[in-house]
Amino acid sequence: MSDVLRVGVVGAGAVAQVAHLAAASKLDDAELVGICDIDVPKAQALARRFEIPNVFDDIEDLLSVCKPDAVVICTPNHLHEVHTITALAANAHVLCERPLALDATGVERVKAAYEQSDRVVLVGMNHRYRRDVRTIRAFLKGGELGPIHGIRTGWYIHRPIGVKAGWRERPAESGGGAMFDLGLPLVDVSLWLAEFPRVERVSASYADGESPVEHSACALLYCEDELSIFIDVSWRHIGPKEKVWLEVMGQQGSARIGRLGVFKEMHGQPVDVTPAAVNPFDAFTESYRDEWRGFHRRVRGEANRPMLDNQLHLHQLMDAIAVSANEGREITL
Repeated sequence: MSDVLRVGVVGAGAVAQVAHLAAASKLDDAELVGICDIDVPKAQALARRFEIPNVFDDIEDLLSVCKPDAVVICTPNHLHEVHTITALAANAHVLCERPLALDATGVERVKAAYEQSDRVVLVGMNHRYRRDVRTIRAFLKGGELGPIHGIRTGWYIHRPIGVKAGWRERPAESGGGAMFDLGLPLVDVSLWLAEFPRVERVSASYADGESPVEHSACALLYCEDELSIFIDVSWRHIGPKEKVWLEVMGQQGSARIGRLGVFKEMHGQPVDVTPAAVNPFDAFTESYRDEWRGFHRRVRGEANRPMLDNQLHLHQLMDAIAVSANEGREITL
């Protein structure tokens, strides 16, 4: 394989348009060679916009005609599993938009196919690539905030009542509502920052109104060493703008994202030790560009081939969160 990664795009929806195509098209070491979507006119419009030479309505045709080195999967959630396994069978590396599957059983099937291949599968957890998040991780790895005892995080967006969300409101296609959509990446980044502690208990609550999936939800994860992680999400937030936050609390300091802030206790007083060079920046755009750079490094063998154990554990937790909310009880793991 040459240094230029030949990429096929599977799915022409919103995340492909505003995130992956915008990021990949700006990279010198990636070439977009084909795109497929059942909505061919939409795929053709994106192909013209991003100068992609080939358009298909099926992943099999994309793989057989273009023979891409890698594919990015941007289809609805219920297709991620089968599209990842199909791409691996065609000897393509995979950058799969989250989630990898609808549940832990689906992740196990992908994991089995992955372990039989020599390709790379990276799940698109772009929050891990935010520069403010990585700055916090560096402080944590250096022990500067002390042992952490709490992570509080949330994501609120406004989706007006009566506005249809398509497949996202159909559980068999989405896997869940606001918690699965917004909460899953927050659980992932929280566990990643905390170095994947053992979760002992889960308690959750969902609000769904008339919707077939939850529109608002919260969950509390009780971890080893007295660490707790709280997640609060909503599709029904009425406010001035979308809101995403994460705060880490340690015995010697704290840190938050958004407008990055890092504070340490010094001589009995909280002191702002935020690195000046990190603010301001476009967290969304840069996270996807850095995700693509990380993916290419793994494909080139410059970074470890990711295993999927953490994704399996994540989905086991998401399954437990759903059971807790639906049955109204705490789940012991």
